[in-house]
Amino acid sequence: MIQRPGIFGRFRPAAKPLANRLHRVRSHRTCGHGGNRLLRLAVAGVRLAFGCGLLGLGLSIGWGGPVVAETPVADEGTPRATVVDAARSATPPSPPKIDFASQIQPILARRCFACHGPDHAESGLRLTDRDAALAVADSGEPSIVPGDAAASVLVARIISPDEGEQMPPEGDRLSDAEIEAIRRWIDEGADWSEHWAFEPPVQVEPPLVEGVAGELNPIDGFVLHSLAKAGLSPNPPADRRTLMRRAHYDLTGLPPTAEQVEAFVADPDPGAYEKLLDTLLDSPHYGERWGRHWLDLVRFAETNSFERDGAKPNAWKYRDYVIRSFNQDKPYADFVREQLAGDELDVVTPETLSATGFYRLGIWDDEPADPLQARFDELDDIISTVGQVFLGLTIDCARCHDHKIDPIPQTDYYGMLAFLADVTPYGTRGDQTGNNQVDVSSDELRERYADNETRRRRLEGELREIEQAGIVKMSAPDQRATEGDARARERVLRDKLQQHLEPEQWQSYTALRGRLEELRAEFKSLPPREVMLGLAKTEPNPKPTHLLFRGNPHSPTDEVSAAFPKLFGESAPAIPPAAEGARSAGRRRVLADWIVDPANRLSWRVIANRVWQFHFGRGIVRSSNNFGQLGTPPTHPELLDYLASRLIESGGRLKPFHKLIMTSQAYRMASDSRAEAFQVDPANDRFWRFDPRRLSAEEVRDSVLVASGSLNRQVHGPSVFPRLSREVLAGQSQPGSGWGRSSPEDEHRRSVYIHVKRSLLVPMLSAFDLPEPDRSCEARFMTLQPGQALALLNGEFIHEQARRLTERIGGAEQDDADLVGLVVRTVLARPPTAVEIDEGSALLADLQDRYGLSRRDAVDLFCLTVFNWNEFVFLD
Repeated sequence: MIQRPGIFGRFRPAAKPLANRLHRVRSHRTCGHGGNRLLRLAVAGVRLAFGCGLLGLGLSIGWGGPVVAETPVADEGTPRATVVDAARSATPPSPPKIDFASQIQPILARRCFACHGPDHAESGLRLTDRDAALAVADSGEPSIVPGDAAASVLVARIISPDEGEQMPPEGDRLSDAEIEAIRRWIDEGADWSEHWAFEPPVQVEPPLVEGVAGELNPIDGFVLHSLAKAGLSPNPPADRRTLMRRAHYDLTGLPPTAEQVEAFVADPDPGAYEKLLDTLLDSPHYGERWGRHWLDLVRFAETNSFERDGAKPNAWKYRDYVIRSFNQDKPYADFVREQLAGDELDVVTPETLSATGFYRLGIWDDEPADPLQARFDELDDIISTVGQVFLGLTIDCARCHDHKIDPIPQTDYYGMLAFLADVTPYGTRGDQTGNNQVDVSSDELRERYADNETRRRRLEGELREIEQAGIVKMSAPDQRATEGDARARERVLRDKLQQHLEPEQWQSYTALRGRLEELRAEFKSLPPREVMLGLAKTEPNPKPTHLLFRGNPHSPTDEVSAAFPKLFGESAPAIPPAAEGARSAGRRRVLADWIVDPANRLSWRVIANRVWQFHFGRGIVRSSNNFGQLGTPPTHPELLDYLASRLIESGGRLKPFHKLIMTSQAYRMASDSRAEAFQVDPANDRFWRFDPRRLSAEEVRDSVLVASGSLNRQVHGPSVFPRLSREVLAGQSQPGSGWGRSSPEDEHRRSVYIHVKRSLLVPMLSAFDLPEPDRSCEARFMTLQPGQALALLNGEFIHEQARRLTERIGGAEQDDADLVGLVVRTVLARPPTAVEIDEGSALLADLQDRYGLSRRDAVDLFCLTVFNWNEFVFLD
């Protein structure tokens, strides 16, 4: 449990020194190429508190001791104490043998391949395969001597103090842990294996845990087995209040009410927790929460970027498709097929067509300097997204040359490109909707529009014939004027056409004009067409795909056919030519079917890992967009394969998969940091505790709206536009352009429905790490920085919601103790402590007596302070 600050951010610190609680962890957000990871300083059990006084900003650091569970969650299987005791009693065995694929290959790929990889073999050394690595180098000595690290030149070079000898020659030296791993690996025989992700998944049975009686969630078998090998024990279970809040946020992104928390804490039913999960999974807000995760991955935005950053009409319908799909628990295979080939399925519906909006979400330049280059950049964005999101591979790295790290040659990139060859550009400067706006109106409505258009065109043709009969009799200047813009032509015809027509012609002309006006009025009265973003036009017979020399579209070389990446060992796909009258080439369906095939060795691991990541804050593979050799190896590879198999067995439905994860003891652990466990596993790689986290940008804003009673829970519909300051709007190339104004009710809808304009992200959401939507974002940064405190202290939005909270609790007419209790219960869903009542009452008195504020203003500021308690912003 995160230690709650008192008023003004004051803390009651524990006795343990802060220095013992600092550690380094990998940042969880990787955007762009999936292998780029940053190191951030994090604090185990330490949280930044946002406190405010009237004269400025106070930032405090606090930390707390262990948590005592209020009401342990009843386990349907083994009592938790038995499991904890079993893990604690395990005697740590000798260190396991070094695994090349997970421990050594990533070091070589990250630190050595630049000089000794697929493209370069400096000094005759190449470390991409065992034979090359064990060969004699230019020096006449083998770099690696299996079984003898002391005789291996590789080890001598990485530990050498001589700058002229040491490896790597630039950048940081290898860490002591990396050097020791290489030493042990060589001494153990320098065994070589394929990269773990390129091996087919294996059927794994959960390991048995010694000393555990009764039924155990299979996930816990893997986790407890891993902990026991390291001599670690798991944390005790979280108390029910903590677990209630954790489950609500994880599944809906919204906090529970105080009444819901109290009912759950008091419920004696052993199945109360599972019933809670069922209720949350059935909520329409589940799709909003988990749909937002998917929108991050597919770089969802509603504008094109670049200077004009024009709108993508109806992009919000793709967002609603995603939300509906999660709420319906659509099988993952269907979800993927609809997005990649929704227009090529056996049954095509408006829903499957809206799914193809996936192809239209990327950035698009409406005025490129090199149109051909821009076209291939657009396709590259699609390939990058498909590769990273569905396969966990950075295929786009092979656009210009063979992949530097992974076994993905340039031909594989263009083989994937050939699958997408029928995808037309988003638009052209002259037509920015024809390719991307799909008309899914009913047949009857389309026929009415078509009939009206046919009749209008016929009348317009007859009118033009009569007009030309009069124009030929006009003076030369007037004739030239009719050939100019439409307004000049209309002016000449209005003033002079009747003079040059026979009476019968003029009578016929006026009658036709009247009928045309009637048809135009009829057109305006027709019900609006249903149009959505997607693949409105495709090319059924696309031009051949060529490998491009150095990725230059102006230098095509060999022709390339559609093919799967060679590392999968698949035969060439059979793609028949498009039938006569087909509207697409049919290749994307082949690609989609292959991606979701249960035999695909990567795609099911990737989605299983993502679901785990969004529950635990990080994946079993932390680099969830990059399962390649520069990615992070899995901490529990057998568990990952088991989860992928379970997901396939469940038909790819995520709701049962959520329950499997969330009913595990691993998920229900407390988040306390224990010194003895921290020393062994500071990054919590083995899941000995549940990692606390800061709320996401949307969760912060939506939670404020829930507490103030302002949240509009309407689901689906067009995007909304919160009010932005003039200063923010002035930052655009055309200030205020493309930002609308919504009603007060719509402004308070959930954050997932806010219009996503690439050049104008909502500042409050950006402060809390809303990602830039230009590239796929596998996981968001979770930073602590002053802009967040300022947004929750000084922003117009938060002050307005504090005033609304005052009104919700009954204004300022109550006595101090009751008022403090109501605010704490409403915002934090728990009763206040005696200390909080005393300090809150003292603050209210101080604001009125010392600073001369009105009672109402003092209450508004007290509400504001509670929004700034770290308990509100962080989740255990």
